[in-house]
Amino acid sequence: MKNPVRSRLRAAVALTVGATLVALGASACGTVERTDAARAPAASPTLDKTLRGLLPERVLQTGVLRVGTDAAYPPMSSFGPDGRTIVGMEPDLGAALGRVLGIKLEFVHMEFSSILPQVRDGVIDVGIAAMTDTAEREKQVDFVNYLSAGTSILVQRGNPSAISDLADLCGKTVALEQGTIQVDLVRRAQPNCGTNPIKLATYPTNSDALVQLRTGRANAVLNDFAPAAFLTTDARTKAHYQLASTTQYEPGQYGVAVNKSQPAIRDALAGALSALDHDGTYKRILDHWGVSAGAVDDVTVNSGS
Repeated sequence: MKNPVRSRLRAAVALTVGATLVALGASACGTVERTDAARAPAASPTLDKTLRGLLPERVLQTGVLRVGTDAAYPPMSSFGPDGRTIVGMEPDLGAALGRVLGIKLEFVHMEFSSILPQVRDGVIDVGIAAMTDTAEREKQVDFVNYLSAGTSILVQRGNPSAISDLADLCGKTVALEQGTIQVDLVRRAQPNCGTNPIKLATYPTNSDALVQLRTGRANAVLNDFAPAAFLTTDARTKAHYQLASTTQYEPGQYGVAVNKSQPAIRDALAGALSALDHDGTYKRILDHWGVSAGAVDDVTVNSGS
C-alpha cells in the first residue's frame, strides 16, 4: 500500500564524493570513533500521542522496538569505539523516531542476510540496515522509506585493474556481501560479459568482502555510494580504496522493514518520520552524517513496487 503522499525523490545518478561526505573516522572493520560530544546535534522532536496510540499494546507495555541492523556499514550503522555501542545515521534516526513515539528503538547487530527473514518471521520488530526497498523484498515485508542511494564500484587505491564501469568487471573477481541488491546487480550484468563472466564471490559481511579487495584477492567491491565514499575519504582506509567513478547504479530507497502483519507499527513509524522531516530533525541528522544528498522529499511506504 502506497503512502498517500507520493515521493518526489531526486536520486542523483552521478555525485561527487566531496558533496556528500564529511570527515568521519572509521576503520576497515566499520568501527567509528566518535565521542559523545561529536554525536548528531541534539534534536528536539516532541512526543506525538496520536502516533504513539497507533502502536500495539505489547510495544506500549515494553516501551521497546527491537531493530535488526548490520553494524559494519558506516556511516549508516557501525560499532563505536567501545566495540558495543552502535552509532551512525540510522541509530540517530532511530533514536529520534523513538522520541516521537515515546519508546526506544533498540538496535541489535546481525548479519545483513538474516535481517529480512527475522522481521518477516517476527523474531525482531523492524530492520533498519541500509536495506533497499525492492518489489521482491516487498513480498515479504513492508518498507517505510527514508533515504535514496545508488551502487558504486569500489577498487583498490590506484585502480590497478583499470575499472571504470560495470563493463570493466567482466572477467574480474567481485566480492560482495550476501543478500544485498549488489549481488542481483552483478547477476543482471553477467549477460553483457558473454564468454568472459564476472567472477562473483559472496561473504557473510561487507567487512569480509573488503578484506578480499584490500588484499588483492578481489578486483572490486560494490557498495552503496555513501559507505563506499566514506571508505575512500577516511584517514584509516583511504590508502586502500577509491571509487572507480562517481556513477551510482540503479538508485533506490532505503526502507525501514516492518512485518506485514504489523501495519500499525508501519504507519506509526511513517508518521514519526514525517514529523522529523517537518521539524528539521531529519535534515540535521543527515547533514551530520554527510548523507544529505540522499534525502527524500516525502515519506513513502513501499516505493520499490
